[in-house]
Parts: sequence; structure tokens; C-alpha cells
Amino acid sequence: MRIRLGEARVGRLATVAPDGQPHLVPCCFALRGDTVYSAVDGKPKSTRALRRLENIRANARVALLVDFYNDEWDELWWVRVDANGRVLNSDDAATDDGAHAEFNFAVDLLRGKYEQYRVEAPAGPVVALDIVQWRGWP
Repeated sequence: MRIRLGEARVGRLATVAPDGQPHLVPCCFALRGDTVYSAVDGKPKSTRALRRLENIRANARVALLVDFYNDEWDELWWVRVDANGRVLNSDDAATDDGAHAEFNFAVDLLRGKYEQYRVEAPAGPVVALDIVQWRGWP
């Protein structure tokens, strides 16, 4: 499961809004140990105050799903991690040495995985998902 998650190029991040509504978005991410990092990047968005960030601040319980589909069903698989999410802001990184190091580490990790981030580093915020449970099939 760890290899499949680590090698996947895109996942679906699930959060829950304060009113209980589920919120699901595709995301790029990188895995290190038992933490997954994803960043708000330069792709067109109406705002950097994204719903997923507000949802995580209100309720840290999140899930990330990666999967592979093929008409040859014996090749199907999925991996889901349940996690506690944290939002790392670049502003926070300037005032907290630990947050600063983790924010920079996450951006460097993402730049190592995605060519697009080597061209234009994500400005953040960064979402850190501290994995509490792994599930998968098969």
C-alpha cells in the first residue's frame, strides 16, 4: 500500500465541512514516512482560501484515496489513508522554526516528485496529513 500511494500521481482528498457536507477534490501529493503533503499551487483558483483548508481547520479528520482502474479487473487496486490534517501557512513558517522547516521540507518533496513544481514552486499553504490508518484492496 505504501508503494502504491507513494508512486500515485493524483489522489482524492476528502474533508468534511462544518455543516457536515463532504468535500472531495483531486490533489497532487508526496508521501514521506506516515505523512502526506499537498500544497495549494498556482493553478487557476478563485481564491487561496480554499474550502479544503477551512474544513481541515474546523475538523482535522480527512481521507486520501488513490486508485487504479482497468477493464481487466484483476488489475484493480485502491489505497485509502485516514489522517489528521494540518494546514501549514507560509506566514506561520516565518515565525515558527519547526513550521518553517516542515513547510520547506514539504515544498522540496513536492518539487522532487512533480516537474511542474520544479518550474514554479507551490506558494502554499501546505496540507500535512498525519496518517492514522491504512486501508486498501487487494
